[in-house]
Amino acid sequence: MTDLSERQKTLLLLIIRDYIDSAQPVGSKRLAEHYHLDLSSATIRNEMAALTEMGYLHQPHTSAGRVPSEEGYRYFVSEMMHNAELPEAVQHTISHQFYQARPDIDQWMTLAASILAHQSQGVSVITAPHAEQSRYKHVELISTQGRQVLMVLVMAGGEVSQQILTLAEPVSQERLSQTASRLNALLAGLAMDGISALPTRPDALDQDILTLITADMRRATERGSGEIYTDGLTNVLSEPEFAESDDARRALKIFEERSTLQDLLARSTINSNVGGLQVLIGGEGGWEELRQCSMVIARYGVPGMATGTLGVLGPMRMSYARTIPMVRFVAGLLSDLVNDTIAGE
Repeated sequence: MTDLSERQKTLLLLIIRDYIDSAQPVGSKRLAEHYHLDLSSATIRNEMAALTEMGYLHQPHTSAGRVPSEEGYRYFVSEMMHNAELPEAVQHTISHQFYQARPDIDQWMTLAASILAHQSQGVSVITAPHAEQSRYKHVELISTQGRQVLMVLVMAGGEVSQQILTLAEPVSQERLSQTASRLNALLAGLAMDGISALPTRPDALDQDILTLITADMRRATERGSGEIYTDGLTNVLSEPEFAESDDARRALKIFEERSTLQDLLARSTINSNVGGLQVLIGGEGGWEELRQCSMVIARYGVPGMATGTLGVLGPMRMSYARTIPMVRFVAGLLSDLVNDTIAGE
């Protein structure tokens, strides 16, 4: 695209900000009066015509003002992507919500999806952190009543499995703790294949618990990319540009098709590092369902151990200045929480 003069940059950014706020085409008269520009309406019209010719704006109707094109939004995002910051008060509130929550992956994912949807007024999507192969971290065995024992298994990626076991005979908490301690020393850091290859344990209780641990880790590996959490599906349907069209419903259909959603998230972040952020505008030619939408997507987690993806979908007119730093901040929080879980801090 053609390089823009400083005046054209200013006008383009003002038009996009105004359109994001109002959802109405922006005319030269509104720009001159509302933003107190030291430019005549004729000069503004000429510059808007030039921006349209360059492909940054388009004109819905002959007599209407201009609206941003996909290329205009891309320029807008490139200009503010690295400078947009979330207000400190909002950061503090979100951090407080996370650290008030239980140290539980499911609760963190549900909370993150809720926060992203509420703060962005878009649709949030998050995949739980998942390693290519589950690795053992530790197990706890807690006597409950009679022959029943609660087994809490924690994998290196932060996944937690809990189940009630019924033993052949009552076992003291002391013996349960000794069994857990031996297994934790034996299995630390091992993947499922390594655990399966271990010789049979001489202690019957050790062997029974080891068999259950192997089965739990196999199920975790078979779950693939982890559970998907979404929130805010009604937010997009309320946007004015979707009120009388099926565009929003076509986009939201992706959220009903798990395999399509997983493919979208995987392909969008395949070359991204943890903390890396992608903005998809109009589906970027790859997803026809998203041609009227944008998505802000980021990876989080611990490289080489466990990672996940989170993002927000909204109309192309979404508030990028708020959504981009919001997604980046929540991704950073989740990375810290996953790291703490893996490191055992």
